Amino acid sequence: MQKPNGSGIGRVLKAAKCSMQGFSASWKHESAFRQETVLAIISVPLAALLATSVSQFALLVSVWCLVLVVELLNSAIESLTDRVGLERHELSGRAKDMGSAAVFVSLVIVALIWGSALYERFA
Repeated sequence: MQKPNGSGIGRVLKAAKCSMQGFSASWKHESAFRQETVLAIISVPLAALLATSVSQFALLVSVWCLVLVVELLNSAIESLTDRVGLERHELSGRAKDMGSAAVFVSLVIVALIWGSALYERFA
């Protein structure tokens, strides 16, 4: 049976196009995603200056990538919830709050990793 998105390289190209549309929609409609993306971009040269090893550099950059992943998922949850209905509903609010909590936890991870790197470098 033929899959709707095709197979092989055609499927990979269609998936890449969908991914780019997701990035574009997030950038256009989600201010938190824009802010976190800017912070992630700024963090790359700072990580290069701060890191004492290649693996530490990778970790410092990766935690910002984690934030972006979680923010994208949170934005997807919010969009889908709003699509289902804009009226206040306990489960909709809970889903949005859980997504927000996930973003918060990812930012705490950033603070812990960057804080420990700063401590190791300057203490």
